[in-house]
Amino acid sequence: MAPPTEARTMLLCDDDLPFRAALGAAFTRRGWTVHLAGSGEEALAIAAHVALERAVIDLRMPTMSGLDLLRELLRQQPGMHVVVLTGYGSIPTAIEAVKRGAINYLTKPAEPAEIDAAFDEHADDEEPGPAGVTVPSLDRAQWEHLQRVLADTQGNISEAARRLGMHRRSLQRKLQKLPPKR
Repeated sequence: MAPPTEARTMLLCDDDLPFRAALGAAFTRRGWTVHLAGSGEEALAIAAHVALERAVIDLRMPTMSGLDLLRELLRQQPGMHVVVLTGYGSIPTAIEAVKRGAINYLTKPAEPAEIDAAFDEHADDEEPGPAGVTVPSLDRAQWEHLQRVLADTQGNISEAARRLGMHRRSLQRKLQKLPPKR
């Protein structure tokens, strides 16, 4: 009789339920025992009771930021590998995530294969470093900034255009385009 294999455990924390469920199902099919959390508080409760190998956490959540969650998760389980995932990426937040201990930083939409690759890039590394940061292209960074300002104004295009210092119609044209992949 073969000895039992050690369960591979992963935490997935994202406030977007459909995204969280789809990603959780994808990683379950890949052989992971996935623990789903919709908030930082839920994630910390899971981490207090389950030994986790990996975590994928969203940067922007309503009650606790992904950066704060990252710090607390690594305080609870220092050996865990964490990838920060966000739809509102920027170079400063990517650098801050890596400084706080994330092994990588990806922008949404990210496929399970991309997330696996982000973990696998550091499988042999002793310590993660800024080299592991996936930096978005200038077009992608601009698109994400527009989306962030629009979200901050609760979808008010006129107010977002004012804050961005651009004409409302110019902003509307930019928002109609599909986001750049990278």
